[in-house]
Amino acid sequence: MEAKAVAKYVRISPQKVRLIMDEVRGRKVDEALKLLSFSPQKGAHLLKKLIDSAVANAEANSEIDVDNLFIKKVFADEGPTMKRFRPRAMGRATRIRKRTSHLTVILDEM
Repeated sequence: MEAKAVAKYVRISPQKVRLIMDEVRGRKVDEALKLLSFSPQKGAHLLKKLIDSAVANAEANSEIDVDNLFIKKVFADEGPTMKRFRPRAMGRATRIRKRTSHLTVILDEM
């Protein structure tokens, strides 16, 4: 039985979050939460909240044993990009891309 949590339109680049996701993929939930709580990156904090949400979803489902959960799948899809402009020298402008992500965590029992 699986438990799932999704966070959409998160204001962080998917590339940055994937680095942290690779660290926790396949680990037990309690081990992953300990690892994320000591990680200084912004993505680690966001991913920790998302895993907590997935665990809460698993608790709401009475068939799942929360103590035996592990991270089956975790991935970051690209969301819409906000486009901004910054003035540069000689009257030019440069585009700034503020990227967003859709984060998904799927937990399963061992």
